[in-house]
Amino acid sequence: MTKKNIALLFLLSMGFLSLASYAEAGANGKALHQLFAKDWQARLERNPMLATRMGVTNSAHLLFDASESAYQDWARKTQSFINELKKIEFQKLSKDDQINYQIFHQQLKRRLSEIQFKSYQIPFFSDSGFHTQMMRLNTEVPLKTAKDYENYIARLNGIPRYFKQNTDNMKNGLARGFSMPAVVMIGFSDVIKKAYSGGVAQSPLWQPFNKMPDSISAQDQKRLKLAGEKALQNAVLPAFQRLFRFFEETYIPKTKQSLGAYEFPDGKAYYAAQIAHYTTLDLSAEEIHNIGLKEVARIRAEMEEVIKETGFKGDFRAFLKHLRQSPEFYAKTPQDLIKEASYISKKMDGKLPSLFTRLPRQPYTVEPVPDAIAPKYTTGRYLSAPLDSERPGVYWVNTYALNKRPLYVLEALTLHEAVPGHHLQNALNQELENLPNFRRYSYISAFGEGWGLYSERLGLEVGFYQDPYSNFGRLTYEMWRAARLVIDTGIHSKGWTREQAIELLENNSALSTHNIRTEVDRYISWPGQALSYKLGEIKIRELRAKAEKALEGKFDIRLFHDEILKNGSIPLAVLESQIDDFISRQLKK
Repeated sequence: MTKKNIALLFLLSMGFLSLASYAEAGANGKALHQLFAKDWQARLERNPMLATRMGVTNSAHLLFDASESAYQDWARKTQSFINELKKIEFQKLSKDDQINYQIFHQQLKRRLSEIQFKSYQIPFFSDSGFHTQMMRLNTEVPLKTAKDYENYIARLNGIPRYFKQNTDNMKNGLARGFSMPAVVMIGFSDVIKKAYSGGVAQSPLWQPFNKMPDSISAQDQKRLKLAGEKALQNAVLPAFQRLFRFFEETYIPKTKQSLGAYEFPDGKAYYAAQIAHYTTLDLSAEEIHNIGLKEVARIRAEMEEVIKETGFKGDFRAFLKHLRQSPEFYAKTPQDLIKEASYISKKMDGKLPSLFTRLPRQPYTVEPVPDAIAPKYTTGRYLSAPLDSERPGVYWVNTYALNKRPLYVLEALTLHEAVPGHHLQNALNQELENLPNFRRYSYISAFGEGWGLYSERLGLEVGFYQDPYSNFGRLTYEMWRAARLVIDTGIHSKGWTREQAIELLENNSALSTHNIRTEVDRYISWPGQALSYKLGEIKIRELRAKAEKALEGKFDIRLFHDEILKNGSIPLAVLESQIDDFISRQLKK
């Protein structure tokens, strides 16, 4: 007999739970999990790339259907799931299932909201999107058997249709004033041009055909190479060329000149929905803006103290100029930068047992951002991998324009993107077999990015940032996230200009000017997402302070961190309730 059944029998025997209510609770829980399964199956059918990632093979030859009709069908199906969910009695669910219910409901409402606002009419950000996903298709699919290659070739042949669906949506967006701001589009098409200008041989999508598995017969290899070359020559490269012309001749000339989301159709409601989604908090743009201003002032004061430690003679602006212009703070080659990031990663690996009792099984590696997308790409990013994948998680480091990639921020970047940040959190999340799939494979930005920023600060506790310059770099990264609260709300609700946003970061951080412009364009192109980092980190630090005060000598940092991560990616209000329970349990020991 399981512990759960023993506990239920005890409750029944003591009269705390009637047989009828137990049956009713069980029926509600069963109905809830049946709905989870139904929705997950629908997600796999809707998104063939997700299905491939999950090991489902029946749609391995297909790409995502980005047509208007497919989105509207998805909206109707999503509404039907919401209607089914409302029939389940929340109060009669177990505590765990109440959490599942809340997160599931939020996901369904978000999905429906995005379709209602027609967010798919801007299917890209300043540095990535539907086009860059296709440029990396060869890294996202299995390529072991002849059938795998046939599926891959079918997907290559599907790219023209996929691009047309997206450009049709973008045309409809232009027609109603829903487009990317013009300033974000400067240099955007260069990435697309690189995808076809080198011909078949230079395309990353051709790479799988250069060295095929020995298990595939010579005859099949020849057949598949011919089919792959034909797909690239006749379908893929022309599709990228047409996409380039579309952006240059149709889209970019007609994009809106203003920056803020509030000027979109129904823009104020759209931005409010973005805030609610990315922060999981009930805060207005004005409240977030003011939190940001206070954090900027606090961090600036700490930065001034660190400058004094260096012995530098000069004011804040002069110190920033010194950091940005001194060759000593920059790697000489891309390999040097990757090696330094790898060393920092490995050093932190050795500190993890002092911070956690549970560590992920999946390894990670450090690689440069691909050359084709690097010029407009952010400074670093983590790419997860399926738990049973033959490839590891990947910490990407941008080696483009080395004189804009200062070493003094590399410790903070690495701790955020690799460990104990995104890799550790994402890999552990995938191992949580007690969670339904919609939670194991979902990402709540306020939680994940808040954890990433919190992880940067953890370095202080385990021997990083010993050099005051690297500590200034850490504060620069914290300032960067605090300034985002001001910039995102400033641009999308207050009419801020791009120049105001750039000036705030240039005057208060040691980020390179190239990085600042790239990042500001990202905030313009992605309303609300930039708010998640600092607000999430503030909440996690607040909860830690609460636990330390309540538990005093019983507080164990490793158990606290395990508790933060044990239920995967969750809304901040749910996390707060979870930590309250943790404190209560620890006090009883």
